[in-house]
Amino acid sequence: MPQPSRSTSSNSTLLRAIAIMEEIANADQSLTAADLDKRLDIPKPTIHRLLGQLETEGLVQRELDGRHLMPGPRLRRMSLGILSNASFSAPRRALLQQLAKKVGETCNLTLLDGHEVLYFDRVETNWPVRIQLAPGSRLPLHCTASGKLFLAMMPPHRRHALLASLSLEAHTPYTLTTPSVLEERLVRIGRDRLSTDNEEFIEGMVAIAVPVYDRVGNQLASLAIHAPRMRHSLDTLLEWAPLMRQTASELEVALEA
Repeated sequence: MPQPSRSTSSNSTLLRAIAIMEEIANADQSLTAADLDKRLDIPKPTIHRLLGQLETEGLVQRELDGRHLMPGPRLRRMSLGILSNASFSAPRRALLQQLAKKVGETCNLTLLDGHEVLYFDRVETNWPVRIQLAPGSRLPLHCTASGKLFLAMMPPHRRHALLASLSLEAHTPYTLTTPSVLEERLVRIGRDRLSTDNEEFIEGMVAIAVPVYDRVGNQLASLAIHAPRMRHSLDTLLEWAPLMRQTASELEVALEA
């Protein structure tokens, strides 16, 4: 029987590695190596070998329990680079600008990066009093509207493991620092698909966030609006929720285009 050529074998290995990364990235919940064995037509030893290589290269990493898999830092940086590409970001930027113009406040798009919120894109207002958080800023999960939304929308086992590793630092007198109280709030946020920050991160600032989904229904990003309390109450921001959900739906189309 003729042996496969080196190039054919290499292509097969590459495609299998891509299939593993794609399955991990698109899954609606964290996967284990055993899950990949059931989902992919790849020999079990090959899956374990490729996972080891992907972990070494930072393309895949294990969650805190050591079993479940998630995109690694290198793969996340690649995805951020793609999303930041000028030709790709123009439609997204236009939608953020439209929303900011309608509400008259700063609008931002955030991503989950490990145990932090990453400010990915934002459109500022021209108010003299505003909260300035530049793209690239990293914020805590437990006391920001976007962060709590990411926590609430992730699988419970992953949330519990992540919360156990976080320092629930009190940034203001209103920060939730008791795990049981925070968990109760997260359950409600997950049910409503809407999160708020009532001066929990910065005293005098309120915020609201809604999810932006990918094509398979997983949360890809958070769309948020924040404003000084002197201009808007949290109730005022909540009135913008329907408009934000509509913009989020349009962002989903733009991000998948």
